[in-house]
Amino acid sequence: MAPADTTPAGIVLGVDTGGTFTDVTLIDAGSGRMWNAKTPSTPSDPSQAFGAGIAEVLKLSGLRGNDIARVLHGTTIATNLILEGKGARAALMTTTGFKYVLEIGRQDVPRRSSLFRWIKPKRPVRPEHIFEIGGRVDPLGAELDPLDEAAVRLAARQIRRIGIDAVAIVFLHSYANPAHERLAAEIVRAEHPAALVSISSEVLPVFREYERSMTTILNVSVMPVVSAYVERLDRRVAEQGIAAPLLLMKSSGGVTSSATARKFPVETALSGPAAGVVGATFVGAAAGVRDLIGIDIGGTSADVCLIRNGAHGLTTNGRVGTWPLGLPMVDIVTIGAGGGSLARVSATGALTVGPDSAGADPGPVCYARGGTEPTVTDAHLVLGHLPPYLLGGGFALDVEAARRAVEVCVARPLGMSVEEAARGILAIVDNHMVGAIRLVSVERGHDPRDFALLAFGGAGPMHACELALDLGIHRIVMPRNPGLLCAWGASSAPLGREYSLTVRATNPHYRELLARASKLIRRVHAELRAEGARAIRHELWLDMRYRGQSYELEIALTPRFVTDFHSTHRKTFGHSSASAAVEVVNIRIRAVAGESAAKPKRIAHHAGTPAPVSNGRVIVGGRERTVPIYDRDSLGAGARIRGPIVI
Repeated sequence: MAPADTTPAGIVLGVDTGGTFTDVTLIDAGSGRMWNAKTPSTPSDPSQAFGAGIAEVLKLSGLRGNDIARVLHGTTIATNLILEGKGARAALMTTTGFKYVLEIGRQDVPRRSSLFRWIKPKRPVRPEHIFEIGGRVDPLGAELDPLDEAAVRLAARQIRRIGIDAVAIVFLHSYANPAHERLAAEIVRAEHPAALVSISSEVLPVFREYERSMTTILNVSVMPVVSAYVERLDRRVAEQGIAAPLLLMKSSGGVTSSATARKFPVETALSGPAAGVVGATFVGAAAGVRDLIGIDIGGTSADVCLIRNGAHGLTTNGRVGTWPLGLPMVDIVTIGAGGGSLARVSATGALTVGPDSAGADPGPVCYARGGTEPTVTDAHLVLGHLPPYLLGGGFALDVEAARRAVEVCVARPLGMSVEEAARGILAIVDNHMVGAIRLVSVERGHDPRDFALLAFGGAGPMHACELALDLGIHRIVMPRNPGLLCAWGASSAPLGREYSLTVRATNPHYRELLARASKLIRRVHAELRAEGARAIRHELWLDMRYRGQSYELEIALTPRFVTDFHSTHRKTFGHSSASAAVEVVNIRIRAVAGESAAKPKRIAHHAGTPAPVSNGRVIVGGRERTVPIYDRDSLGAGARIRGPIVI
């Protein structure tokens, strides 16, 4: 493999596949020059739009495939498979006595669900496809009972006989000693050669059996589809004459090779949203704004993140849908609210917006592709918030079709005007988004008024002003190409790795923890060097708690780690105890290679105020007004225009 470009040079290609559009950004990292392309997504085979977008942006730039230094991609393939329950049928091998670990789960009711109406969701593996295997190791890794190899062989044959080709192996305390899992995997591959196998000691080698089991199962269940998809992407890249490596965005905000993504596809579960968070972080830094609330509003969903002191947060307690994933991922909240969200009137006369979406096919009614139900985009068009075209005039919108859809499906059933119905649609979807923003800010102790609002995604800027008014935010930042920020973020992401190791040490010394972390350090450096990385940097973190607690705080591993833990515990929970025993549960490593390859280009300063390109009739504040429409590219640095206006 060619060395990864980890210096600010070379031509970098970023591709983000969304529910409605596939966005492509091509950046000359040396000069900062950028070319963009946007093509409708192809849900039946997303690689088609991936290839078409690359071909289009190469044509626009006049560059050839062999000019490209690297290709980076953010995708929602694994996310959609998990959310829609369309992964491969999987079987689970687990330690005797743990057959119902999935059914038991955490025995808690989701916070926003009714205690009396909530029904536990269907598990990804049915109990009859879970096989108990004899053998046991203790929490320190010592073997108590040898692995029952005959039971593994019998289970593998049964799995093959019932036609399941995805097998997860999760044994108790395998994070401390993976020997039983590795031996079981060898037996399964010998008895069932067609099977794909994931073992928890490779996917998530940390304690807590439920989360480890779920993550391993989801990994193997999405593996067939993701592997086939990545293989198609490799072909699309080669078809354009590109010899540079394909790197895929991970949920943590770094990128990894296509080979690693095939083995650990669950790491890409939040690939697309993570690219947006990385892009938002870089845009904020370039604009000199370090405290941001980012909202990425696309065609299907809205993703909200909080950036504090120039850094986005990571969590190991994230979820995709109803399922926990113990892997590091960007800390975001996602809701089903986007430009394609469908507006419907229920049988009881209530207006709802989302989470169902028109997606890319057929899309909003105004796209004239067969859609019949009004969407958020149609409501914006009815109110004049959008001109009757997109993509610089290359994509015409059907205003009258949008009006008819809003009238027939919403206005008439509710006995209101078309404009009132459109305003109602936007008010509802804005309220959903405000709730998501409060989740990452107010409910975590942050005042949104202390942050700027960074709005991006195709629909982000259209909602930014209303959201800021509702939340008391006084500053809005919008990137120059908001609909392409996820693609730009993917092109800006560094090669990275994140691994964890359970240690369960009480009152450990600093040097003892460094010694325990040495295995993780050697592993990440070796893997990143194998992918051509240079200038590797890593950070070590600890999951810490007072002994007896069932929750942890993340603390950087420094000589002051114990003092920092007490201080953080006091700030978080209001109390601490210097005399209590402190337990380090996990050691985590985060490593990245080099700097971002893409640097944003400064906007040129234009003296004076440009002339508007036209005027439009817009509903503002409940009344119709004639407002000027400006071309965004004509606005230079320092331009000041009094609103209301449309850009």
